[in-house]
Amino acid sequence: MKRAVLQTALIALACVPVEAQVKQVNLLAKGTLTSSAAGQYKDLSGLNYTLENGAPANLLGGLGSGIAYVSGDTFLAVPDRGPNAITFNDAVDQTVSYINRVHTVKMNLEPNKGSGLPYVITPQLQATTLLSSPTQLVYGSGAGLDIGSGKPKENTLLRNYFTGRSDNFDPNQNSGDVRDARLDPESIRLSNDGLSFFISDEYGPYIYQFLRSNGSRIRTFSVPQDLYVAHPGPTTTIETTINTSGRVANKGMEGLAITPDGKTMVGILQNSTLQDTAEGGDAANLLRMVVIDIASGRTLHEYGYLLTTGSGVSDIVALNNQEFMVDERDGHGLGDDSKAKVKQIFKIDLKGATDILGMDGTNAAKVAVKKTLFLDVVKVLEDNGFTADQIPAKIEGTAFGPDVKEKGKTIHTFWVANDNDFLQDFAGPGTNPNQFFVFGFTDDDLDGSKFVPQQVGNGLFGNGGLFGGDGLFGKDGLFGNGGLL
Repeated sequence: MKRAVLQTALIALACVPVEAQVKQVNLLAKGTLTSSAAGQYKDLSGLNYTLENGAPANLLGGLGSGIAYVSGDTFLAVPDRGPNAITFNDAVDQTVSYINRVHTVKMNLEPNKGSGLPYVITPQLQATTLLSSPTQLVYGSGAGLDIGSGKPKENTLLRNYFTGRSDNFDPNQNSGDVRDARLDPESIRLSNDGLSFFISDEYGPYIYQFLRSNGSRIRTFSVPQDLYVAHPGPTTTIETTINTSGRVANKGMEGLAITPDGKTMVGILQNSTLQDTAEGGDAANLLRMVVIDIASGRTLHEYGYLLTTGSGVSDIVALNNQEFMVDERDGHGLGDDSKAKVKQIFKIDLKGATDILGMDGTNAAKVAVKKTLFLDVVKVLEDNGFTADQIPAKIEGTAFGPDVKEKGKTIHTFWVANDNDFLQDFAGPGTNPNQFFVFGFTDDDLDGSKFVPQQVGNGLFGNGGLFGGDGLFGKDGLFGNGGLL
């Protein structure tokens, strides 16, 4: 997402009844990730050159766009389309040939033996995996833009890298063309076998599946055709001008969840579609959610979610096989030179919800899912000494993490991360690092719901198996990033 989009005014609506939360979730810990070497802001991609806008190709940042829990103290974190907050070329919305990537981060949650929060975490970057396709992709030529081709020089026969540059698409196809090299990752979820991960994107909107070992795309998932735009363009202005239906430019598939049983994915748009927005009224605040059967790749259902407090949704994560947590927020706070107002997590239940597939926005808004406030991030952080201008503007990544024990009682953990737009240091009230906030809750805080953790296997396809992180096809094996192929 561009910073300009996030600086829109707060939408204050009452489109759907919202039940107040009964109990308050607690802040357990907070951690900051700068780089493997303090102050250098470098990832582990090994890309030692500068991008079109002068930023380093290995710049660490933005990795709170999406996070996923693996096991133990290991998480995956995905940056979005790259460092595009630097003004250099309006014709491509300031985007550059930043190769999309996923980071592996270690975050050991330990009791705090000193003063402050009850737990501490010290995030450590462990690996950076570049995302590619084994088949050829479409890149922009850069003709007339004075920036050259959008095709990365690192490409090989079987590794065609995805990048964030906005002109890397086929203008003769709709925005759902899977040959497009442009990718704007916004959420990430791990498969139950531990072999792969799924990423949702704003450009298509796309949902892709990649091998965890080497970042190669192995599958694509189609979404309903009315979510694509017929005429993709290299800028938000162009796409908005020439299209009347489909996802709004730069506001595509923002959130992605996988159910604990590993059978179903739920993707949610950041904002309403162009056609729903044009209808006005409640339809202009309707966000569409698609439910996809992973085995068949088929879209099973589409449900509606209505914004009530924020200006958009940034993520969704599964509480169990039918209930989900939705991250609704504004764009205010640290990194925006303003004060945070809305960063709220709502609980929704899709059991018995009305399918809106093929339904117009006005009627779909009438049957949107009910939502219950689970966590007011701003309130909890302020209660723990944070001021509104210290709370990150772009609270985007969410995940459930490992349980902890306190006096024999099980405490579940809910992790939240920020997308800092690669702006660790900026001309504002302070620095804007990649931050992780850990909240604790008990079963009593769920008001009758049950938390079911995702079961990630440790067998043949698990973390330590043949196809896992340390196996033959793992990141250090023959076919991994450091291997022969």
